[in-house]
Amino acid sequence: MSTDNTAAITARRKGLWSAAWTRDLRTARIVRFATGVTFAAAVAFAIEWPLSFLVPVLTAVFLAMPLPGPTPQQVLSNIFYVLGAFALGLVFTLLLLPFPLIYVPLLGLSLFHIYYLLNRGGPFMLVLMCILAVLILPMMSQAHDVLASGFTTGFVWSGSLAIALVWLAHAVFPDPSAQRQAPAPHRFPTGYSAPAAEAALKSTIVVLPVATLFIASEWSGQILVMVFIAIFSLSPELAKGQAAGIKSLKSTIAGGLAALVFYHILIVVPEYHFFIALMLLTALLFAVNIFSNKPTAAYYPSAFTALLILVSTSMGEGADFGEKFVMRVIYIAAATIYVVLALIVLERYWPARYPVLETGRCSKQR
Repeated sequence: MSTDNTAAITARRKGLWSAAWTRDLRTARIVRFATGVTFAAAVAFAIEWPLSFLVPVLTAVFLAMPLPGPTPQQVLSNIFYVLGAFALGLVFTLLLLPFPLIYVPLLGLSLFHIYYLLNRGGPFMLVLMCILAVLILPMMSQAHDVLASGFTTGFVWSGSLAIALVWLAHAVFPDPSAQRQAPAPHRFPTGYSAPAAEAALKSTIVVLPVATLFIASEWSGQILVMVFIAIFSLSPELAKGQAAGIKSLKSTIAGGLAALVFYHILIVVPEYHFFIALMLLTALLFAVNIFSNKPTAAYYPSAFTALLILVSTSMGEGADFGEKFVMRVIYIAAATIYVVLALIVLERYWPARYPVLETGRCSKQR
């Protein structure tokens, strides 16, 4: 009888386990996010290669998106996007940067096509990697050529590993079968799109002057300002650009306060195993709010990303947590102010619209 009771209890526990993990979509996403980010952090901080902190950061960014699990083909495509984007960045850095009169026009042309690809519905992963590559690598090379190549190697490896870990997290903790959705096939529209070109031109006009100024002046210490400007300009509408900047600022403040608590708890018990346990608990708390219906749910992914970056860059010897937090807030505020002012000027002086005819020619509105 005792054997039967034990079997019944075991079966009941398995049933509860199965119900919790395979029948509720929100629970699956919470557990997948927490365990995936924690495992990524465990690998990154155990090995500590250059830019290893990007592995948990990128893993958190991808797992916070309520999307179906990637297919092996999509995993390979995203890895090739990372490789191709940074190959483009190296071409700009090593071959074109020494010739400013050639470099600046080609940078503007490249930014236009990158933003045009985004507005046509192109792969966001490819767009993001291309923006980072063509803007960051030239600034890194201003300090030293080896620094740019080292950054490329570290970013490509960290990005590829994060993509693989996201696939693994979805494989271990898949969405419930009843609610699982197959990844939608990407259909890239053909032909020319005037609205997409106009939006891309606006974004390029906002980003190119500041990118040229930063690269020419070798302001590598303010590289985050340029990155935030490029990201906030993804949608060249005044309301959206301003909203993106304010959202990022609020998320950074919230993530910074959480990172402050995390950091001071960790220095009490500065052990690797305690760090992993604390990371799991923190990721669970954030995941519960990320995958909720709260009005503030949209702030938690960016706040958790800010926490990871601040904690990762403040754990070295002699690092100043408070200074990094304050400077990050200043960078985001500066980028937001610039984008808002630039978009205000663009909206004020942008020429009248020209409706596009079916032939592809334009006729002025009367």
